[in-house]
Amino acid sequence: MTEKTCPICGKPADPIHKPFCSRRCRLVDLNRWMTGAYTVPVVEDDDDENWETLHDGRDDA
Repeated sequence: MTEKTCPICGKPADPIHKPFCSRRCRLVDLNRWMTGAYTVPVVEDDDDENWETLHDGRDDA
């Protein structure tokens, strides 16, 4: 089995901080998410018909 490495610095991952090697690298990664350095691509769908199908005006409460 291959040893996993920290995605931030490349050092061997520590089971306590998996998949990172340290608390510092965990926080670096969190900061990148919080500041928008990482993004998840989204395909916008301009088709309002899908919304109407999912939300047909009923109050489910």
